Amino acid sequence: MKRFVLALLALLPLPLAAQTLHSTEVAPGTYAIQGPFGQRDAENLGNNATFGLIVTDAGAVLVDAGASFKGAQALDEVIKTLTDQPVTYVINTGGQDHRWLGNSYWQAQGAQVIASDDAVADQKARGSMELTVLDALMGKAALAGTTPAYADISFGEHHSLTLGGREIEITHPGPAHTPGDSYVWLPAQSVMFTGDIVFVGRILGVLDMSSSKGWVAAFDDMAAHNPKVVVPGHGPATELATARHDTYDYLTNLRTEMASYIEGGGEIIGSVEVDQSAFSYLQDFDMLAKRNAQAVFSQMEWE
Repeated sequence: MKRFVLALLALLPLPLAAQTLHSTEVAPGTYAIQGPFGQRDAENLGNNATFGLIVTDAGAVLVDAGASFKGAQALDEVIKTLTDQPVTYVINTGGQDHRWLGNSYWQAQGAQVIASDDAVADQKARGSMELTVLDALMGKAALAGTTPAYADISFGEHHSLTLGGREIEITHPGPAHTPGDSYVWLPAQSVMFTGDIVFVGRILGVLDMSSSKGWVAAFDDMAAHNPKVVVPGHGPATELATARHDTYDYLTNLRTEMASYIEGGGEIIGSVEVDQSAFSYLQDFDMLAKRNAQAVFSQMEWE
């Protein structure tokens, strides 16, 4: 009966926002739910990112909450086509809006939210600004109902969760894209949900609160598990080699080029010209590469 109900749900048309999300089973009962590349807007409800779902006989675990109350609802519509298990835990892998601003929706459904202490601090520091930006990009109607809500369970560096016989390990290795980034490791399936530690297919963004140095170290910490499947924070599920090239190699190339530029007496105004051309295949390269260069210059100038 369960299989019949799920098959029937899969045949029904999803609401428009849910149609921007596409699920892939990366291991038994384990899914990547990929949102579109591009900017947050009213159609995708801020879910321009990749999420994860871990299904057990005792409930489901969602990796990242969605960027808004309605964005969380759209995720829930997709989840209902994959399982009839309720979401009992939601893991926030960081402080970006699509990692946590849907928390209140899930808590209203009875789920508990888990996040690192540093992620919660970042969410509290930047939540008002993130809501202002989402309002400008999505509009008030799409953002309606979105209220900042924080973790029920927080941790320093590591948290373990066992649900329905499935072991889930959550690690905050240090700052990366945001100060509180964590990865989620399923040792039995060798599946890694990286949050914003990994971008695949599109260029990553080095923001004011990012740490390019810490990001390299965080990737190394994650990669030491040698996962068979990597579910990135942006882009499709892939293998470690592709994750390494699109994220780690990009960062180390930019930092190497910038170190040489700074050593040669370069100033921030010219830092945008350091050579990043080997990564021009990544989506949004023209939009973000020069901004990344200036951000990395500002960080490395004081290292």
